[in-house]
Amino acid sequence: MDVLSNLHEADSDEIAVPAEDEAAMRCVQLLSDAGLRPTRHRLALGQMLLQGDHRHVTAESLYDEAMAANLRLSLATVYNTLNQFTEAGLLRRIAADGVKSFFDTDTSVHPHFYMEGEDVLVDVAGGLAFSKVPEALPGHEIARLDVIVHLRRKRVSS
Repeated sequence: MDVLSNLHEADSDEIAVPAEDEAAMRCVQLLSDAGLRPTRHRLALGQMLLQGDHRHVTAESLYDEAMAANLRLSLATVYNTLNQFTEAGLLRRIAADGVKSFFDTDTSVHPHFYMEGEDVLVDVAGGLAFSKVPEALPGHEIARLDVIVHLRRKRVSS
């Protein structure tokens, strides 16, 4: 069933909307509120990303998930959509190691652990406190603060 062609406005007291249609309508509204046209690809990827639990994804991991769900799209489409969602404020890009970018569905300011060699990014439980944040340079303001703590497995001595 094509969810986009079946979207309609309905009084929730009169019509019971199937759960998947309701989720799709919430996603359409979220995309529209962010200034993005709800195309099929944006809607499909938006539902995968924005309506479940908080998560960190790479373009490759989301592409693999989309392929497993039988979505027909290219890796370039996934990259473009992730970048559009980030520019619209729906995601936050975290450049963990200078090469690989993760996209975080939690756009609030919070620190992360990056597990080197495992390519895993997780939130730091309990947050992080700073006693002092530097002043911005004249004519500038702090746009965001990213803190990534890099971890690696301890070497076991023999």
